[in-house]
Amino acid sequence: MIPDYQTLMLPVLRLAAECETRVADVAERIADDLGLTPEERDELLPSGRQRLLHNRIHWAKFYMNKAGLIASPARGRFVATDRGKALLATAPDRIDVALLMREPEFREFYRNESGPTGQDGAIAKPLDTASPRTTPEEQIDAAHAALQAALREELLQRILANSPAFFEQLIVELLVAMGYGGSHKDAAAQLGRSGDGGVDGIVNEDRLGLDRIYVQAKRYAPGNAVGRPDVNGFVGSLVGLGATKGVFVTTSTFSQPARDYVRHLAQRVILIDGQELADLMIEHGVGVRSYRTVEFKRLDEDFFGEE
Repeated sequence: MIPDYQTLMLPVLRLAAECETRVADVAERIADDLGLTPEERDELLPSGRQRLLHNRIHWAKFYMNKAGLIASPARGRFVATDRGKALLATAPDRIDVALLMREPEFREFYRNESGPTGQDGAIAKPLDTASPRTTPEEQIDAAHAALQAALREELLQRILANSPAFFEQLIVELLVAMGYGGSHKDAAAQLGRSGDGGVDGIVNEDRLGLDRIYVQAKRYAPGNAVGRPDVNGFVGSLVGLGATKGVFVTTSTFSQPARDYVRHLAQRVILIDGQELADLMIEHGVGVRSYRTVEFKRLDEDFFGEE
């Protein structure tokens, strides 16, 4: 299990006191000392842009730097300062934000980065010390995940509140947004009007219509899973039509037997459940709109590098 960033402060400072080092080298040493598995070493933040262990070491280093315990003598490298070595000489059991607050530089940083004060005059904390396992990126990712989950649920509720015709049009909008079906006009002309048993519609896979995808749509309430018989009926229709590709969309879920069934078919059949449907709508901007964009920047190490 990967320790939180405050727990990592002490081992990071110890390694920095041995010699000038880098985050990647420290991560390897700590991972070996803790006996982390390959999966734990490679675990990523929810954003998928950085390894979790590296991220937590970075923030441990960053905050100790603000407290004057660590210095950065060269690009991407850091080392313990005399003050950091003096702290280690006291054999602390733990280094955390509470201990860093003893340093004037860190208190000043803490105050300047905290933002507005509350009604009682207390300074709002830039770090969530009540949840010491989370770095700022992890807090951002967790908030984003919570907002996405709430939006998914709201999308599915609104879909179920509308008519079957609306659901068909939604699928048209989504498939076109994903690059299928040609134009909206072409896709709408086919979807919901094929008349073939077990198939709700046909859309072009590309704008030239070189291949076709057959679509089945089931607007089911949550808890009413689509079972293997429904999927088997759809596949039977594909066989009868000589089709090789199909997409089965539902607002609910698919049973495990239904999912197992499509894995070994000659036809390529994709099952899209309610959660994935909502995710695709969010990704391709169907039924949603951006209301706020927040941009985060990182230090450009190359800019400050000197030959």
